[in-house]
Amino acid sequence: MPTIHYNAQMSVKQIREHCKLEQSSKELLKTAMERLNLSARASDRILKVSRTIADLEGSKSIQGNHISEAIQYRSLDRDGWLG
Repeated sequence: MPTIHYNAQMSVKQIREHCKLEQSSKELLKTAMERLNLSARASDRILKVSRTIADLEGSKSIQGNHISEAIQYRSLDRDGWLG
């Protein structure tokens, strides 16, 4: 398997391995996907950003607040703020 240097390089398989969520975080992501009409690809991007946020905080696991923050960034991106 190729070496990854940053979370954005993760494959779907690596996302599933390194971005495991507790049930409450899964529900938060699912609700956001439904309300914001997000694709599976967008969900994977949110998980990668969530993993990065958790890493920056020194957290071994992704928490609900990490998911929430990543969703906010995704919403800004959709509104044209980031690109």
